[in-house]
Order: sequence, then C-alpha cells, then structure tokens
Amino acid sequence: MNFAASDTPASADSADLGAADDIPRHTLKILVAGGFGVGKTTLVGAVSEVHPLRTEETLTDVSAGVDDLSGVETKTTTTVAMDFGRLTFSGGVRLYLFGTPGQERFWFMWDQIAYGAVGAIVLVDTRRLSASFASIDFFEHREIPFVIAANCFDGARRHSVDQIRTALDVDPDVPVMLCDARRPDVARSILVTLVEHALRSSEAPLGA
Repeated sequence: MNFAASDTPASADSADLGAADDIPRHTLKILVAGGFGVGKTTLVGAVSEVHPLRTEETLTDVSAGVDDLSGVETKTTTTVAMDFGRLTFSGGVRLYLFGTPGQERFWFMWDQIAYGAVGAIVLVDTRRLSASFASIDFFEHREIPFVIAANCFDGARRHSVDQIRTALDVDPDVPVMLCDARRPDVARSILVTLVEHALRSSEAPLGA
C-alpha cells in the first residue's frame, strides 16, 4: 500500500460534488494526543488538507489554579473539545485526525474521542515529559498502537531519541522521533510511521 501523500489535496468543491475520485477506499481514525501546550492543534492544522475544525477558547482567570501552565506561561488559548483535520494519501487512504484536549479536567472525553481509532500520535515536550505520561498510559492500557513525537520547541535543549525513549520508558517497538509540528512534511512522515506501526501491530500474533 502506498502511503505517499497526494501532491494535490482534495478540494472542497470536489467533496461537495461527491466526485468518484474523492471517495477513499480506506478511512482511518487517528488521534493526536499529549499534554497541554505540546503542539497538537499546530500539528493537525499543519497537515490537514481542509480547514481544520478547532474548539479553542481563550484562557481566563477562571482557569488559574486549575490548569498547569508550567513551561507554557505564554499560552493564551486552549482546546476544550477536540481538533479535527483530514489528510488523503495516494492509493485511496484517508486519515481523519482528532486532536484531544490536554488538560486533566477534559480527560473524561478521551474514551469517546478514542472510540474506533487505529492509532495515535503522542506529542511530547522534552521540557515537560511528565505531562505525557497520562497519554502514554491511556493508549497502553487500551492497546491502541501509538508513536512518540518529540516536538522540538525553539530554544529548548535538544535530546536524542534514545534519551527520550529511556525517559518515557516505552516498549522498544514503539517508534520515537523528533519533529517540528509546524512542518507539513514532518507531520505527514509521522502519520506514515504511525499507520505502518499500526499495521504491524494488527498483524502481530496474540501473546507476542
């Protein structure tokens, strides 16, 4: 199966007209998860071929003492439900991307958002690795294949893939990579890695 991204994104007009070549042969639900402020909304927006749906609200004084802004003090908005985007690959594979809210008070929504997902990207900020543990635990306990993508923020100390893997204590078969969530080509590469990992996981024998 060819997962090379289409050079020409499907247009809204062709979708409205229901053109035959806009009907995918395979549709996959993908989650983009991680702690608060790690770049989930940015990644979905960077790679989506349609204008992404966002449910961002402005942070107010009401959230003070509720949301942990350590390390992201300059952040002014937050996702309160989910982000949604779409990406179609050549060969008729279409990914529907769902970005989860990062704050603990919205975790009750995760089970509903995760229903039917074939895999997940866990975005991490190496300055706040502890913010990623809840996402990793969530997918491990539900046996949903996932990859780790460390978002390299400007000015942040760089760490190797091996250092990040050791710090997060994930299984050796879980792909770990460095990324810039703002770059569409990088986001596409992460999605390809995830889909390939999910396919391998689905083919693994029981008890493996």
